[in-house]
Amino acid sequence: MTPYIFEFLGTALLLLIGNGVVANILLKGTKGADSGWVGISLAWGIAVFIGVFVAAGSSGAHLNPAVTLGLATASKFSWAMVPGYILAQMLGAMTGNLLVWLTYYKQYAATEDANAIFHTFSTSPAIRSPFWNTITEIIGTFALVFGVFYIAGGAMGEETISLGALDALPVALLVMGIGFGLGGPTGYAINPARDLGPRCMHALLPIKNKGKSNWDYAWVPIVGPVIGGVLAGLAFLAIGPG
Repeated sequence: MTPYIFEFLGTALLLLIGNGVVANILLKGTKGADSGWVGISLAWGIAVFIGVFVAAGSSGAHLNPAVTLGLATASKFSWAMVPGYILAQMLGAMTGNLLVWLTYYKQYAATEDANAIFHTFSTSPAIRSPFWNTITEIIGTFALVFGVFYIAGGAMGEETISLGALDALPVALLVMGIGFGLGGPTGYAINPARDLGPRCMHALLPIKNKGKSNWDYAWVPIVGPVIGGVLAGLAFLAIGPG
């Protein structure tokens, strides 16, 4: 059970810090409203660093179904463990955003902008175009997962690949770079659990003025990252260790 527990804990911390910063920037009555996109991209990098560092020694710190599926596709992770990892990641993401809501409870109550509230949970595109939004998520996730292969020791040819504590910083920098370079069109979910888990909490929690949970778009940050992760696994199989 230990790896699943740490996948849960790492993903919960990822969402608590990552979407906690989004809440600090977007909600009414906080002290962080001036940070903008730079603050969000930096914060998600820090959130990844914390989540990976905590989970690295016990679960390999996937924290993302796209990473798990990419590693399994490349035969660097057991398919038998994939369902448990994805469930742990989903529950962790839901718990992390629940804690964000509890932390900013009074700010949520004071915020009338439904769009701002929603973005403290899940992503939405700057220009809505499901096909191109999916392409954006595929590219961003491919960059993430393919980078993880080599950061986590894929270039050394190990039979299995997992992130260690020393990998937390380069993975955090990778996510930060994706945010700055590729995040503008869709808000760079690049992680199905990171988007779907909080979207479920947005639908379930009794938040005043929260509006709709945009379920008609929800498939994009699931399908895009899954395809991107699998393609990264296939590309690694084709190229192999450097």
